[in-house]
Amino acid sequence: MRLWPFSRTAMPKQLLALLSKRSMLQETVRCFQGFGFENPLLICNSEQRFMVAEQICEIGVVPTEIMLEPTPNNTAAAVAAAACRIASVAPDALMLVIPSDHHIKPPEAFRNACATAASLIEEKGYLVTFGIVPQGPETGYGYIVRGEALLRGNDSNSGYAIARLVEKPDRSQAEELLRQGGCYWNSGMFMFSVNRVLEEFRQHAPDILELSQAAVKQGQADMDFFRLNAEVFSRIESVSFGVAVMKKTSLAAVVPARFEWSDAGSWQALWKVEPKDEQGNVLRGDVFTDGVTGSYVRAESRFVAVLGLDDVVVVETPDAVLIADRNASQDVRKVVSFLEKQKRAEHEFHRRIYRPWGYYEKIDSGDRFLVKRIMVKPGASISSQRHHYRAEHWVVVNGIASVRRGSEEFLLSENESTFIPIGGIHRLSNPGLVPLHIIEVQFGHYLAEDDIVRFEDNYGRGQNREKPAP
Repeated sequence: MRLWPFSRTAMPKQLLALLSKRSMLQETVRCFQGFGFENPLLICNSEQRFMVAEQICEIGVVPTEIMLEPTPNNTAAAVAAAACRIASVAPDALMLVIPSDHHIKPPEAFRNACATAASLIEEKGYLVTFGIVPQGPETGYGYIVRGEALLRGNDSNSGYAIARLVEKPDRSQAEELLRQGGCYWNSGMFMFSVNRVLEEFRQHAPDILELSQAAVKQGQADMDFFRLNAEVFSRIESVSFGVAVMKKTSLAAVVPARFEWSDAGSWQALWKVEPKDEQGNVLRGDVFTDGVTGSYVRAESRFVAVLGLDDVVVVETPDAVLIADRNASQDVRKVVSFLEKQKRAEHEFHRRIYRPWGYYEKIDSGDRFLVKRIMVKPGASISSQRHHYRAEHWVVVNGIASVRRGSEEFLLSENESTFIPIGGIHRLSNPGLVPLHIIEVQFGHYLAEDDIVRFEDNYGRGQNREKPAP
């Protein structure tokens, strides 16, 4: 949440276009297209499954599988479950584990590093991670201390045994590591053979492996997704792959990265990797600056002007604005903590909220009313549903709407409207070839999103429970 207000719980940085016109997930997948890699196996949580699937479809990739984690966990569980799934069809395959929210440039250099890692794996079965040459005593990363050289050759295809892994150090520890030399930032990216990593789990984290195997075996297909068994998966220890396996194995190796890398984890980190103007500014959107240097300014929905400031971050979204010293961008989490304590929603959702059928966006609200703009994708439908405490008026702005209201079914064109009474079962669909846009005006004494009871749904979302009167 260090990239708030652009990143939110419901729309994390992996799904956002931070560094280009594509999301970070899309850029990660594109990095490996056409270079001998199979289509990716993706792991995500259930809430974001449709956005992940849609973004991958947009770049013309058919994933090997999209695996759904029923509850949040750490990387050891994800790696073990993915390896178990792959082992059923390709036990001898090489497996590259990579987060979808890292900035890597140029991709050719990373592919060269993967080739070096493959040599280490094929020779002696090493489990390889990729080390980043430190740019300073950073305390936000773990460190890798290298041991003996494993590959003989020039520095561009070097590989080393790992002498030890250091969890995120304090500043004095980080400075001492840099003075000693022979260390790297831990990128959290790994490569190994499927069979070998399963054997290392069996030796060093047998409980994680056993439960992961059971979660896969008892999992089930759900439309285009594979759901890990929720009850079993919830019992897997939440620990990183580095702690569960890499710290314990005798086969840990590191390949130094010869590419530009960032975890894009803060506004400061984004400012460092993005192209800058002559004043050292990164400017995104409809912005104007004068007398501004070394700053990151981003406008998402309106004109933003910044005058006479240095080394600041200014990020505007439709419902929140952040202004901070660039060097204090790590403190954004304090804002998120405040919003959580105040039980507000700005840390969880944007004003525009995506659903598998499209999105809705809150326009205005007041005492007993709420106005939304709704977009339904061609061929999509919202669920068949009813509300106990609100009535709705729909006005078609663009496209054709198919409406089911009780026993009635009818079409609405542009500038036509209808009324959904309290308690009325209804469904909205888009039978057309272009997006359907409607304005929805809700009336009632309770207008929260949980006042919904589903009867039919095209996207496998279960029925909501009947909500007691507030």
